[in-house]
Amino acid sequence: MPKLIVNTLLFQLGWFACVFGGDSLWLLIVAAVLAVHLLWTSSWAAEGKLLISVFLAGSALDSFLLNLGVFDFGEPRTLIPLWLASLWLLLATTLNHCLAWTAQPWWRGSLLGAIAAPLSYYGGAQIAGVGLPYGTWQSLLLIGFIWALVMPVLHGFAKLYRSQYEQRLRTRQSA
Repeated sequence: MPKLIVNTLLFQLGWFACVFGGDSLWLLIVAAVLAVHLLWTSSWAAEGKLLISVFLAGSALDSFLLNLGVFDFGEPRTLIPLWLASLWLLLATTLNHCLAWTAQPWWRGSLLGAIAAPLSYYGGAQIAGVGLPYGTWQSLLLIGFIWALVMPVLHGFAKLYRSQYEQRLRTRQSA
């Protein structure tokens, strides 16, 4: 089975584990998906940097939205739950692989982010019981706008780390 299809299926498996399982042992599926992904990649360092960067940036963004009142997890909290943060790790596994086609031109990533992210957040919120206190449409429009900006930035991270990896390879080969 081609790697892009496997990458897509592993992302979807992890997504379902996160939204159906919440902060439970189902998150071990995410750990397994990440392990398989890292075993398949040619550069653990470049992919690892990408995973960490997307995880931190995305978790900070969603925590910011939580503190603005966009999300309601049914309990007072200042940081998003681990299952939602894990979705950012899963997304990072797709940027150089099944979503690489959205990197250039930049508007592909923006368009995908503007359409797919609100649908994903809506589906996840419905399944996981996350409230959208500003109203469904208002929240989804805000999320779509934000993600139209976020996807090109995430692809920028991917390009940076890929370039660094390729530069190291060229340096080693010429030495």
